[in-house]
Amino acid sequence: DVFNKFKAGDGSFNKDITNEPRALLCLYNAAYLSIHGESELDEAISFARHHLESTSGNLEYPLSEQVKRNLEIPYARTLKRIDAPYYIAEYGQEQTCNPSVLELAKLNFNLLQCVHQRELKDFCRWGNDLYEEVELSYSRNRIVECYFWSYTVHYEQQYGHARIILAKVFVLTSMLDDTFDMHATLEEAEKLTEAIQRWDESAVFLLPEYLKKFYVRLMNTFIEIEHELKPDHKYRVAYCRKAIQTLCRSYQQESEWFHNSYIPSFENHLKCSLISSAIAMLSVVLLVGMGDEATREAFEWAIGCTDAVMAGSVVARLANDMTSFKNGKNKKDVASSVDSYINQYHVTGDVAFAVLDNMVEDAWKTTNQARFDRRAMLPLVERVARMTKSMVFTYHHKKDRYTFSRLNKDRVKQQFVDPIPL
Repeated sequence: DVFNKFKAGDGSFNKDITNEPRALLCLYNAAYLSIHGESELDEAISFARHHLESTSGNLEYPLSEQVKRNLEIPYARTLKRIDAPYYIAEYGQEQTCNPSVLELAKLNFNLLQCVHQRELKDFCRWGNDLYEEVELSYSRNRIVECYFWSYTVHYEQQYGHARIILAKVFVLTSMLDDTFDMHATLEEAEKLTEAIQRWDESAVFLLPEYLKKFYVRLMNTFIEIEHELKPDHKYRVAYCRKAIQTLCRSYQQESEWFHNSYIPSFENHLKCSLISSAIAMLSVVLLVGMGDEATREAFEWAIGCTDAVMAGSVVARLANDMTSFKNGKNKKDVASSVDSYINQYHVTGDVAFAVLDNMVEDAWKTTNQARFDRRAMLPLVERVARMTKSMVFTYHHKKDRYTFSRLNKDRVKQQFVDPIPL
């Protein structure tokens, strides 16, 4: 009810506040931190968006750029490190700019960028060796992109170990996903699933020849990760293993749907495809290298795939599927959640998109609620929220910036190549 002071007697927002565009932008961005049942904040978003759109052409820099950016992605859903170069440039034009603060911000960005450059060099060497060893020519080579994705979750210098573990699992998961989606027969997919459920190098005999090197490297990578952990943190690898086994079963289910030309109900599709989005698995993995703050309770929370983890899965899955539906399916793509909804309810694609967009908004409110419900684990909830935010960035404007990685080239260059001029 704090917003009631901005409302007229009829309950509508007072038009007088539209004369303060900066305050209106703050109202707009703050309202995106809403949880379920806060209709006043939904009204605030609609009201503020309408007036910001109508006045955006009359605003001066830097406010004009901030309004433009936040109308595309609200501030609460942006990745702060990714947007830092914009805010640093804009802060320099503010009347309240403190030159010392500005210089420190530039130095901080550039020094941390040097850390990432050295790290990325080593990671690319690891990734190139991996691709050369496993020889999966059909798999997308996305070494830098996987590091970048991990970086959006853990950009801070002290989380280098967590960042590299997550990036390595990103690469291996991408290979696993491409194997199920693009190459494996149904029988080969079943054998790969069985081998991963066994999680033992002796199960390599189950696999076709072309998958044996990949399977051995997958096992060895997790052995290496376990060796790098402190003795009282080694239990974490078991949670990762369980999460990957669950992910693989969902890949297998989708493979069966595809090979049988079967379109499941929307509800059954989501039961499987929310897991196959890989967010649930990655939410476990991102905790592994975080040190003592990632407790056993946190791993139980992440593997349970509730609140923020499930919400992230919803955002990732539906954003991915709407992007794929808009851009056209590949011949080996399984029916998406959009296809299932259209098939079950006999509606148009536009109607399905509207329903799915509403589900995404509800998922964001669930993420916000988790910040209250999981206060004891708030730093870890925020890491999962960053993963969710990365999905907004990856599929913004219904474009797949992972598969078509050239769309992300300028942003990668901005983060890892170009320092901010002092």
